[in-house]
Amino acid sequence: MIILVCGLAGCNEMMEHEAKLGEQERILAHLIPRQREAEMSREYEQREKESLAARLRRGDRGAAVELVDIYYRQIYLYMRRLGHTRQESEDLTQESFLRAWHHIGQLRDGKALNGWLYRIAGNVSRHYWRRHAGKQPASIEDFDIPAGSSETEGTRAGNRELLDQVRKAIMKLPVKLKQAVVLHYMQHLTIAEAAEAAGIKEGTFKSRLSRALRALEKRIA
Repeated sequence: MIILVCGLAGCNEMMEHEAKLGEQERILAHLIPRQREAEMSREYEQREKESLAARLRRGDRGAAVELVDIYYRQIYLYMRRLGHTRQESEDLTQESFLRAWHHIGQLRDGKALNGWLYRIAGNVSRHYWRRHAGKQPASIEDFDIPAGSSETEGTRAGNRELLDQVRKAIMKLPVKLKQAVVLHYMQHLTIAEAAEAAGIKEGTFKSRLSRALRALEKRIA
């Protein structure tokens, strides 16, 4: 009898284990197509960047127009988040694209496109601040979270208050630390792209980003 019970228990465990494996396989079968779709999307995006970079290096003016269409909003928001007013951001964004066109020979390939363009924009911003030393930066805009259907008004108000504190804290960071936060967390560049944009090594960028986060934590606390 004991042997029979143990055997039944073992069978039950085996059946449960097989059921779990079956469930895992179903989940994987559901996720794998999505993963492949995401990989294909990234591959397609990279091919498009490579094609655009090649056309830009050949001096294709149509590619220059396409570059502006793709990146104008991103670079404009970057300028706003670095503390420039709307009008300044529009002017500096246009200046960034003009400089990009004049220095198109420095673009290596499609992989470097994001970092290369943001680096030019960052230089344009720095030159502006040097010419206007002592000027106070404008407040950061377009840094918010979507209102979820499950949020209460009190939660939303609390989130807005916290985000307002974060915006103010970011604006008080030293320029290099502020740039690191904006590039990675607000412009959503990868560490490699953000380091390229800042003109520094990845390890240096990570260290700078870590210092920025510690500084923000102290200010908000």
